[in-house]
Amino acid sequence: MNTIINSVITGTGSYIPQRRVSNEEFLTAEFYDSSGVKLDKSNRENIDKFLEITTISERRYAKKSTVTSQMAAWAAEQAIAASGIDKETLDFIIVAHNFGDLHAGETHSDMVPSIAARVKHKLQIKNPEAVAYDMIFGCPGWLESLIQANYYIQSGDAHKVLVIGAETLSRIFDPHDRDGMIYADGAGAVILEAREGKTKMGVLAHKTRSDTLIYSQMLYMGKSYKKDDQNGSDRYLKMHGRKLYQYALEHVPQAIKACLEKSDIPIESVKKLLIHQANGKMDDAILKRLYALYGIDKAPESIMPMTIAWLGNSSVATIPTLMDLIAKGKMPGHEINPGDVIVFASVGAGMNINAMVYRA
Repeated sequence: MNTIINSVITGTGSYIPQRRVSNEEFLTAEFYDSSGVKLDKSNRENIDKFLEITTISERRYAKKSTVTSQMAAWAAEQAIAASGIDKETLDFIIVAHNFGDLHAGETHSDMVPSIAARVKHKLQIKNPEAVAYDMIFGCPGWLESLIQANYYIQSGDAHKVLVIGAETLSRIFDPHDRDGMIYADGAGAVILEAREGKTKMGVLAHKTRSDTLIYSQMLYMGKSYKKDDQNGSDRYLKMHGRKLYQYALEHVPQAIKACLEKSDIPIESVKKLLIHQANGKMDDAILKRLYALYGIDKAPESIMPMTIAWLGNSSVATIPTLMDLIAKGKMPGHEINPGDVIVFASVGAGMNINAMVYRA
Protein backbone atom coordinates (compact mmCIF):
# COMPACT_ATOMS: atom_id res chain seq x y z
CA MET A 1 0.00 0.00 0.00
CA ASN A 2 1.30 3.45 -0.94
CA THR A 3 2.16 5.93 1.76
CA ILE A 4 -0.34 8.79 2.14
CA ILE A 5 0.60 12.32 3.15
CA ASN A 6 -2.05 13.48 5.60
CA SER A 7 -2.72 16.99 6.91
CA VAL A 8 -3.17 16.57 10.66
CA ILE A 9 -3.83 19.01 13.51
CA THR A 10 -1.13 18.30 16.10
CA GLY A 11 -1.64 21.17 18.54
CA THR A 12 -4.29 23.68 19.56
CA GLY A 13 -4.35 26.90 21.55
CA SER A 14 -6.67 29.76 22.41
CA TYR A 15 -6.91 33.06 24.21
CA ILE A 16 -10.18 33.91 25.93
CA PRO A 17 -10.23 37.43 27.42
CA GLN A 18 -10.93 37.57 31.14
CA ARG A 19 -13.43 40.44 31.02
CA ARG A 20 -16.97 39.06 31.15
CA VAL A 21 -19.68 41.33 29.76
CA SER A 22 -23.19 40.21 30.71
CA ASN A 23 -26.36 41.24 28.90
CA GLU A 24 -27.21 43.37 31.93
CA GLU A 25 -24.43 45.79 31.00
CA PHE A 26 -26.51 46.86 27.98
CA LEU A 27 -29.46 48.01 30.11
CA THR A 28 -28.18 51.59 30.00
CA ALA A 29 -27.49 51.63 26.24
CA GLU A 30 -29.38 53.84 23.78
CA PHE A 31 -30.57 51.69 20.89
CA TYR A 32 -31.76 53.10 17.55
CA ASP A 33 -33.02 51.53 14.33
CA SER A 34 -31.35 51.91 10.93
CA SER A 35 -33.35 55.06 10.18
CA GLY A 36 -32.08 56.78 13.33
CA VAL A 37 -35.27 56.42 15.39
CA LYS A 38 -34.85 55.42 19.03
CA LEU A 39 -36.35 51.98 19.72
CA ASP A 40 -39.67 52.22 21.51
CA LYS A 41 -39.23 49.00 23.47
CA SER A 42 -37.41 49.09 26.79
CA ASN A 43 -33.84 47.81 26.98
CA ARG A 44 -35.09 45.01 29.21
CA GLU A 45 -37.41 43.86 26.43
CA ASN A 46 -34.69 44.24 23.78
CA ILE A 47 -32.17 42.27 25.83
CA ASP A 48 -34.61 39.50 26.71
CA LYS A 49 -35.57 39.13 23.05
CA PHE A 50 -31.88 39.13 22.08
CA LEU A 51 -31.19 36.30 24.52
CA GLU A 52 -34.14 34.31 23.19
CA ILE A 53 -32.99 34.68 19.57
CA THR A 54 -29.23 34.23 19.98
CA THR A 55 -28.85 32.29 23.30
CA ILE A 56 -26.06 34.75 24.25
CA SER A 57 -26.06 35.75 27.92
CA GLU A 58 -22.50 37.05 28.11
CA ARG A 59 -19.42 37.62 25.99
CA ARG A 60 -15.71 38.39 26.47
CA TYR A 61 -13.95 41.67 25.71
CA ALA A 62 -10.18 42.20 25.54
CA LYS A 63 -8.43 44.63 27.87
CA LYS A 64 -7.87 48.12 26.44
CA SER A 65 -4.15 47.44 26.12
CA THR A 66 -4.63 44.17 24.18
CA VAL A 67 -4.87 44.10 20.38
CA THR A 68 -5.72 41.32 17.92
CA SER A 69 -2.12 40.43 17.08
CA GLN A 70 -1.27 39.98 20.77
CA MET A 71 -4.20 37.61 21.36
CA ALA A 72 -3.20 35.74 18.20
CA ALA A 73 0.36 35.36 19.46
CA TRP A 74 -0.79 34.07 22.84
CA ALA A 75 -3.01 31.45 21.18
CA ALA A 76 -0.17 30.53 18.82
CA GLU A 77 2.27 29.96 21.67
CA GLN A 78 -0.11 27.41 23.17
CA ALA A 79 -0.61 25.61 19.86
CA ILE A 80 3.14 25.44 19.21
CA ALA A 81 3.77 24.09 22.71
CA ALA A 82 0.96 21.52 22.40
CA SER A 83 2.33 20.25 19.07
CA GLY A 84 5.89 19.98 20.36
CA ILE A 85 7.36 21.51 17.19
CA ASP A 86 10.26 23.92 16.91
CA LYS A 87 8.69 27.25 15.89
CA GLU A 88 11.61 27.85 13.51
CA THR A 89 10.45 24.89 11.38
CA LEU A 90 7.14 26.54 10.47
CA ASP A 91 6.65 26.96 6.72
CA PHE A 92 3.64 29.29 6.87
CA ILE A 93 1.89 31.47 9.43
CA ILE A 94 -1.65 32.34 8.31
CA VAL A 95 -3.76 34.68 10.43
CA ALA A 96 -7.46 35.10 9.75
CA HIS A 97 -9.05 38.35 10.92
CA ASN A 98 -11.12 41.14 9.38
CA PHE A 99 -10.19 44.39 11.11
CA GLY A 100 -6.53 44.21 12.06
CA ASP A 101 -5.21 45.67 15.30
CA LEU A 102 -8.13 47.84 16.35
CA HIS A 103 -7.02 50.05 19.22
CA ALA A 104 -9.34 50.86 22.11
CA GLY A 105 -11.46 53.93 21.36
CA GLU A 106 -10.81 53.78 17.61
CA THR A 107 -12.58 52.14 14.67
CA HIS A 108 -9.73 52.51 12.18
CA SER A 109 -8.14 49.28 11.00
CA ASP A 110 -4.40 48.96 11.54
CA MET A 111 -3.18 46.28 9.11
CA VAL A 112 0.28 47.38 7.94
CA PRO A 113 2.37 45.40 8.51
CA SER A 114 0.12 42.36 8.33
CA ILE A 115 -1.17 40.81 11.54
CA ALA A 116 0.69 37.62 10.61
CA ALA A 117 3.94 39.57 10.36
CA ARG A 118 3.29 41.06 13.80
CA VAL A 119 2.56 37.62 15.22
CA LYS A 120 5.76 36.20 13.74
CA HIS A 121 7.65 39.11 15.32
CA LYS A 122 5.99 38.59 18.71
CA LEU A 123 6.85 34.88 18.56
CA GLN A 124 10.47 35.90 17.79
CA ILE A 125 10.69 33.52 14.82
CA LYS A 126 13.92 34.23 12.96
CA ASN A 127 13.48 31.91 9.95
CA PRO A 128 12.78 34.04 6.83
CA GLU A 129 11.41 30.94 5.08
CA ALA A 130 8.40 31.00 7.45
CA VAL A 131 6.02 32.98 5.24
CA ALA A 132 3.49 35.09 7.15
CA TYR A 133 0.30 36.49 5.62
CA ASP A 134 -3.30 37.39 6.45
CA MET A 135 -6.66 35.97 5.41
CA ILE A 136 -9.62 38.36 5.09
CA PHE A 137 -12.67 36.17 4.44
CA GLY A 138 -15.33 37.11 6.98
CA CYS A 139 -16.13 34.71 9.79
CA PRO A 140 -15.12 31.65 7.68
CA GLY A 141 -11.56 33.03 7.47
CA TRP A 142 -9.94 30.62 9.92
CA LEU A 143 -11.42 27.58 8.21
CA GLU A 144 -10.42 28.92 4.79
CA SER A 145 -6.91 29.40 6.13
CA LEU A 146 -6.90 25.77 7.27
CA ILE A 147 -8.00 24.79 3.76
CA GLN A 148 -5.08 26.74 2.29
CA ALA A 149 -2.69 25.16 4.77
CA ASN A 150 -3.90 21.75 3.63
CA TYR A 151 -3.20 22.71 0.00
CA TYR A 152 0.38 23.69 0.89
CA ILE A 153 0.96 20.38 2.66
CA GLN A 154 -0.63 18.28 -0.07
CA SER A 155 1.49 20.05 -2.71
CA GLY A 156 4.65 19.23 -0.82
CA ASP A 157 5.51 22.90 -0.32
CA ALA A 158 4.95 22.80 3.45
CA HIS A 159 5.20 20.41 6.37
CA LYS A 160 4.12 22.63 9.26
CA VAL A 161 1.62 25.51 9.17
CA LEU A 162 0.39 27.73 12.00
CA VAL A 163 -3.24 28.73 11.41
CA ILE A 164 -4.75 31.43 13.65
CA GLY A 165 -8.11 33.17 13.93
CA ALA A 166 -8.27 36.34 16.05
CA GLU A 167 -10.60 39.33 16.34
CA THR A 168 -11.57 42.25 18.59
CA LEU A 169 -15.14 42.84 17.44
CA SER A 170 -15.95 44.74 20.65
CA ARG A 171 -14.20 47.75 19.08
CA ILE A 172 -15.99 47.80 15.74
CA PHE A 173 -19.69 47.53 16.55
CA ASP A 174 -22.06 50.49 16.89
CA PRO A 175 -23.00 50.91 20.58
CA HIS A 176 -26.43 52.15 19.43
CA ASP A 177 -27.17 49.06 17.32
CA ARG A 178 -28.68 46.20 19.36
CA ASP A 179 -27.17 43.69 16.94
CA GLY A 180 -23.80 44.71 18.40
CA MET A 181 -24.53 42.67 21.52
CA ILE A 182 -23.67 39.54 19.52
CA TYR A 183 -19.98 40.39 19.12
CA ALA A 184 -16.98 39.36 21.23
CA ASP A 185 -13.18 39.09 21.24
CA GLY A 186 -10.80 36.13 21.27
CA ALA A 187 -8.22 34.05 19.42
CA GLY A 188 -7.69 30.40 18.51
CA ALA A 189 -4.85 28.59 16.77
CA VAL A 190 -3.79 25.19 15.49
CA ILE A 191 -0.68 23.58 14.02
CA LEU A 192 -1.39 21.60 10.84
CA GLU A 193 1.37 19.12 10.02
CA ALA A 194 2.19 16.64 7.28
CA ARG A 195 2.07 13.08 8.57
CA GLU A 196 2.77 9.93 6.57
CA GLY A 197 0.44 6.98 6.95
CA LYS A 198 -1.17 3.99 5.26
CA THR A 199 -4.73 5.24 5.77
CA LYS A 200 -6.39 8.58 5.14
CA MET A 201 -6.78 10.80 8.21
CA GLY A 202 -6.74 14.48 9.06
CA VAL A 203 -8.32 16.61 6.32
CA LEU A 204 -10.54 14.36 4.19
CA ALA A 205 -12.44 16.93 2.09
CA HIS A 206 -13.49 20.56 2.01
CA LYS A 207 -15.91 22.83 0.15
CA THR A 208 -16.16 26.61 -0.16
CA ARG A 209 -18.64 28.91 -1.87
CA SER A 210 -18.92 32.69 -2.25
CA ASP A 211 -22.33 34.19 -2.99
CA THR A 212 -21.37 37.75 -3.83
CA LEU A 213 -23.74 38.62 -6.65
CA ILE A 214 -26.82 38.91 -4.43
CA TYR A 215 -25.55 38.60 -0.87
CA SER A 216 -22.37 40.70 -0.67
CA GLN A 217 -24.03 43.35 1.52
CA MET A 218 -25.47 41.10 4.23
CA LEU A 219 -22.61 42.35 6.42
CA TYR A 220 -21.20 45.80 5.70
CA MET A 221 -19.62 48.88 7.25
CA GLY A 222 -21.81 51.87 8.06
CA LYS A 223 -22.27 54.89 10.30
CA SER A 224 -23.78 54.85 13.78
CA TYR A 225 -27.56 54.53 14.00
CA LYS A 226 -27.53 57.48 16.41
CA LYS A 227 -27.19 60.51 14.17
CA ASP A 228 -25.64 62.67 16.92
CA ASP A 229 -22.74 60.19 17.11
CA GLN A 230 -22.00 60.17 13.41
CA ASN A 231 -18.85 61.68 11.97
CA GLY A 232 -17.08 61.48 8.65
CA SER A 233 -14.57 58.76 9.51
CA ASP A 234 -16.12 56.23 11.88
CA ARG A 235 -17.60 53.11 10.33
CA TYR A 236 -19.15 50.23 12.27
CA LEU A 237 -19.90 46.61 11.47
CA LYS A 238 -23.56 46.26 10.41
CA MET A 239 -25.67 43.34 9.30
CA HIS A 240 -29.05 42.49 7.83
CA GLY A 241 -29.71 39.97 10.55
CA ARG A 242 -32.95 38.40 9.33
CA LYS A 243 -31.76 38.03 5.73
CA LEU A 244 -28.43 36.61 6.91
CA TYR A 245 -30.28 34.09 9.06
CA GLN A 246 -32.39 32.98 6.10
CA TYR A 247 -29.33 32.74 3.83
CA ALA A 248 -27.49 30.56 6.34
CA LEU A 249 -30.44 28.20 6.80
CA GLU A 250 -30.82 27.76 3.07
CA HIS A 251 -27.18 27.26 2.10
CA VAL A 252 -25.04 26.03 5.03
CA PRO A 253 -26.72 22.60 5.37
CA GLN A 254 -26.33 22.04 1.63
CA ALA A 255 -22.64 22.98 1.77
CA ILE A 256 -22.00 20.56 4.62
CA LYS A 257 -23.83 17.78 2.79
CA ALA A 258 -21.81 18.43 -0.37
CA CYS A 259 -18.60 18.20 1.64
CA LEU A 260 -19.65 14.93 3.27
CA GLU A 261 -20.50 13.50 -0.13
CA LYS A 262 -17.11 14.59 -1.46
CA SER A 263 -15.42 12.72 1.40
CA ASP A 264 -17.62 9.60 1.01
CA ILE A 265 -18.44 9.83 4.72
CA PRO A 266 -22.04 9.04 5.76
CA ILE A 267 -23.59 11.49 8.16
CA GLU A 268 -24.10 8.67 10.65
CA SER A 269 -20.31 8.51 11.05
CA VAL A 270 -19.97 12.16 12.12
CA LYS A 271 -19.13 12.45 15.83
CA LYS A 272 -18.94 16.24 16.15
CA LEU A 273 -20.03 19.31 14.18
CA LEU A 274 -17.86 22.29 15.11
CA ILE A 275 -19.77 25.16 13.59
CA HIS A 276 -19.07 28.89 13.69
CA GLN A 277 -20.74 30.27 16.80
CA ALA A 278 -22.76 33.09 15.25
CA ASN A 279 -26.22 32.60 16.74
CA GLY A 280 -27.30 29.70 18.94
CA LYS A 281 -30.80 29.36 17.54
CA MET A 282 -29.52 29.68 13.96
CA ASP A 283 -26.96 26.93 14.50
CA ASP A 284 -29.65 24.69 15.99
CA ALA A 285 -31.82 25.29 12.91
CA ILE A 286 -28.87 24.57 10.58
CA LEU A 287 -28.24 21.27 12.36
CA LYS A 288 -31.90 20.28 12.09
CA ARG A 289 -32.01 21.12 8.37
CA LEU A 290 -28.78 19.23 7.74
CA TYR A 291 -30.17 16.01 9.15
CA ALA A 292 -33.49 16.60 7.39
CA LEU A 293 -31.59 16.50 4.08
CA TYR A 294 -30.81 12.87 4.94
CA GLY A 295 -34.37 12.10 6.04
CA ILE A 296 -33.36 12.05 9.72
CA ASP A 297 -35.80 13.74 12.10
CA LYS A 298 -33.45 14.36 15.01
CA ALA A 299 -29.70 14.93 15.24
CA PRO A 300 -27.70 12.90 17.78
CA GLU A 301 -27.43 14.41 21.24
CA SER A 302 -24.28 16.44 21.96
CA ILE A 303 -23.07 16.35 18.36
CA MET A 304 -22.77 20.17 18.20
CA PRO A 305 -20.88 21.65 21.18
CA MET A 306 -21.67 25.32 21.73
CA THR A 307 -19.81 28.18 23.42
CA ILE A 308 -21.79 31.16 22.14
CA ALA A 309 -23.94 31.46 25.29
CA TRP A 310 -20.91 32.53 27.34
CA LEU A 311 -18.31 33.58 24.75
CA GLY A 312 -20.47 35.37 22.17
CA ASN A 313 -19.47 35.61 18.51
CA SER A 314 -15.71 36.15 18.13
CA SER A 315 -15.84 35.59 14.35
CA VAL A 316 -12.80 33.69 13.04
CA ALA A 317 -11.81 32.68 16.58
CA THR A 318 -14.93 30.68 17.44
CA ILE A 319 -14.10 27.30 15.84
CA PRO A 320 -10.40 27.04 16.84
CA THR A 321 -11.27 28.23 20.36
CA LEU A 322 -13.99 25.58 20.59
CA MET A 323 -11.60 22.89 19.37
CA ASP A 324 -8.98 23.92 21.92
CA LEU A 325 -11.49 23.87 24.78
CA ILE A 326 -12.52 20.32 23.82
CA ALA A 327 -8.88 19.22 23.48
CA LYS A 328 -8.15 20.55 26.98
CA GLY A 329 -11.19 18.85 28.54
CA LYS A 330 -12.94 22.15 29.24
CA MET A 331 -16.19 21.25 27.47
CA PRO A 332 -17.95 18.75 29.76
CA GLY A 333 -19.64 15.96 27.81
CA HIS A 334 -17.54 16.56 24.71
CA GLU A 335 -14.34 14.89 23.57
CA ILE A 336 -12.61 14.05 20.31
CA ASN A 337 -10.98 10.63 20.13
CA PRO A 338 -8.61 9.14 17.53
CA GLY A 339 -10.59 8.07 14.48
CA ASP A 340 -13.54 10.35 15.18
CA VAL A 341 -14.96 12.16 12.15
CA ILE A 342 -15.47 15.88 12.70
CA VAL A 343 -17.16 18.44 10.46
CA PHE A 344 -16.09 22.09 10.56
CA ALA A 345 -18.45 24.66 9.04
CA SER A 346 -18.72 28.43 8.90
CA VAL A 347 -20.68 31.23 7.26
CA GLY A 348 -20.04 34.96 7.13
CA ALA A 349 -19.35 38.19 5.30
CA GLY A 350 -19.01 37.85 1.58
CA MET A 351 -21.29 35.94 1.81
CA ASN A 352 -18.91 33.01 2.22
CA ILE A 353 -19.56 29.46 3.39
CA ASN A 354 -17.06 26.67 3.93
CA ALA A 355 -16.99 23.18 5.37
CA MET A 356 -14.37 20.54 6.08
CA VAL A 357 -14.53 16.86 6.95
CA TYR A 358 -11.71 15.81 9.26
CA ARG A 359 -10.72 12.47 10.83
CA ALA A 360 -8.89 12.81 14.15
